[in-house]
Amino acid sequence: METNYSRRSLLRLAAMTPLSTAVLMNAFQSRALAMTGEAEKSLAPDTGTGPHSLAPLPYAFSALEPFIDAQTMEIHHDRHHAAYVKNLNDITGKTPELKGKSAEELIRNLAEVPEGARMTVRNNAGGHVNHTMFWQIMAPKAGGVPSGPIADAIKRDFDSFEKFQTSFNEAGTKRFGSGWAWLALGKDGKLSVLSTPNQDNPMMAEYGSLYPLLGNDVWEHAYYLKYQNKRADYLKAWWNTVNWNEVNKRLEMAQKA
Repeated sequence: METNYSRRSLLRLAAMTPLSTAVLMNAFQSRALAMTGEAEKSLAPDTGTGPHSLAPLPYAFSALEPFIDAQTMEIHHDRHHAAYVKNLNDITGKTPELKGKSAEELIRNLAEVPEGARMTVRNNAGGHVNHTMFWQIMAPKAGGVPSGPIADAIKRDFDSFEKFQTSFNEAGTKRFGSGWAWLALGKDGKLSVLSTPNQDNPMMAEYGSLYPLLGNDVWEHAYYLKYQNKRADYLKAWWNTVNWNEVNKRLEMAQKA
């Protein structure tokens, strides 16, 4: 017997046949589950087919409120980041020289990427690497003054956390158009603040092959729903989301490397 009934047809059938309430409930439940599955499938981020994948957000979309709103987080992760992954998978499928290489390897060695694919790789592998880090270095109930090795390094190279914050916020507010503000570790073991355009990353050779420890996305899609054109307000509020434990882990990894 077909079970994909509409609500009206099930009620009509119940009046004509000895169907029990339990059977009706099972039919309704099956239909509801099928519809839910279809909805979930249609809402899943589209990352195309290929070696690069989008990791789930490590917390709920609403977890960083009131500093970053849930709608911004959902759009940012499920649409913008997913689009970078899809575009990267698409160009990888068309360019044999890119296969078997991670997104990090690609942006570290852009000169080795075929010229016809280089800008697409730069923008989309960069976007994938940047955002993967971005979700990790934020967390609910985080922020505050750093502790551990990163606090010591900031004091050593910037004199104080407050001076570092000022320098970082200026890098973000003065970035014309879209881009990122970064705290990165150089090959000399010293920290520096810099800003990059678009989806560029400090590990690219032209920036000195630095190791990014902390980065804030200052594209408008990262803050416009809540802060409109007030980028400085977003930068100030964002410090309440910084996961210093993760930044310390990245510093340890960078020093070992």
